[in-house]
Amino acid sequence: MTGTTALHICFGYAAIIHERPEGYSFLPELAACDVDQVSIETAQSNLDCSVLSTLEGKTIILGVIDLSNPEVETPEVVVERVRRALPYVPAARLVLAPDCGMKYIPRDTANGKMAAMGPPPPRKLRPELG
Repeated sequence: MTGTTALHICFGYAAIIHERPEGYSFLPELAACDVDQVSIETAQSNLDCSVLSTLEGKTIILGVIDLSNPEVETPEVVVERVRRALPYVPAARLVLAPDCGMKYIPRDTANGKMAAMGPPPPRKLRPELG
């Protein structure tokens, strides 16, 4: 197989699933999976990021936007969520992402939450979509 492979795991959409386990009991087993990247929610669950150390060698797509809370995060909150992972995953192996469920929140809120992760894209590819 060629190309980058990724696996996304989640606790369920925050707008629908309100009770979640405290962590992923099976993360250590994913270290043996033949994928390059593992996408993990960490914001909504306030996941103990020490478990990420079991995924050595994999890029971690780190969920840093909490979609169970309608408040828009500040960039400082996002930075703090990233810092929780840095003792266990080198920055070069981290990709920032929202947790699951963006489609269930209002567009203005979603745009604000995405903006908290970094600068906006340089231009809109499809302006008619807003």
